[in-house]
Amino acid sequence: MLPNPVKRNINGVLLLNKPFGISSHQALQITKRIFIASKAGHTGTLDPMATGLLPVCFGEATKFSSVLLNANKTYEATLELGFTSTTGDANGVISFAGNVNITLQQVESVLQNFIGKNKQTPPMYSAVKHQGKPLYTYARKGIEIERQPREITIHDLQARTLDGNKLNIKVKCSSGTYIRTLAENIGNMLGCGGAYLTSLCRKSIDDLDLLNAYTLDILEKMTLVERDACLNSVDSLLHKIPAIFLDDVNSIRILQGQIVTNPILENELTEQKMIRLYGNGKRFLGLGETTASGGIIPKRLMVSTSTDS
Repeated sequence: MLPNPVKRNINGVLLLNKPFGISSHQALQITKRIFIASKAGHTGTLDPMATGLLPVCFGEATKFSSVLLNANKTYEATLELGFTSTTGDANGVISFAGNVNITLQQVESVLQNFIGKNKQTPPMYSAVKHQGKPLYTYARKGIEIERQPREITIHDLQARTLDGNKLNIKVKCSSGTYIRTLAENIGNMLGCGGAYLTSLCRKSIDDLDLLNAYTLDILEKMTLVERDACLNSVDSLLHKIPAIFLDDVNSIRILQGQIVTNPILENELTEQKMIRLYGNGKRFLGLGETTASGGIIPKRLMVSTSTDS
């Protein structure tokens, strides 16, 4: 038996195209094995039946993965109109709900009602916690837990095709939006008793796009050098956060956890605000926070930059 390869301390962000039928955790473990990585995590969980964009963070990049938690997301979904599911998708018990007799034009008109801020109740088959346990653990036992509606935002919602009972939509929404719940609500408003998801694909998270993602099959066929070339830099998730460049002295001080003087005195950066920190040579140091008194407080810093991608 061959010995297990020595795990590598690599840093960077991979845009993965998660396949159908496996959990985000399983996809992460496969990716971690392919890269022989010692440390990795994902951001933006996808259900096993969902496919699409799943950013995987290696090494130091795991420190900054939470930046995407509140990012807008874009999905393409296929709905089966006139039926309901106990789970909101094809994995549940399916029941007939009503006849479908609508046109694509009528669908497009109805979808406009969902655009903007809305209240949405998380489904029982979700990872929302109740007394420390995900709701789906209660749902599997037939236990219904009262849930409070949450505010979400639908930025854009389009009907792409309608073929009999099958409606394909594209939705851009805020974080925390459940597309299964949206599908049910769409079916109800269309007057056909409900709908459930038969497919779901995440196309983008903020400006990270599925077009730039890699499948597990493609990664498996690459050499290790080719795989490493697929990684984006650790700070690739943070480009919307303002940047400040420090001299050598302040770079050392900030990495030692000390507060340093803000080299930029514009009003927008003297308020309390999260910023990216760079040293000479555009070396990424981590995240800090500016203060009204003109200082920079270290918040989340890099430990090692020797193997950054």
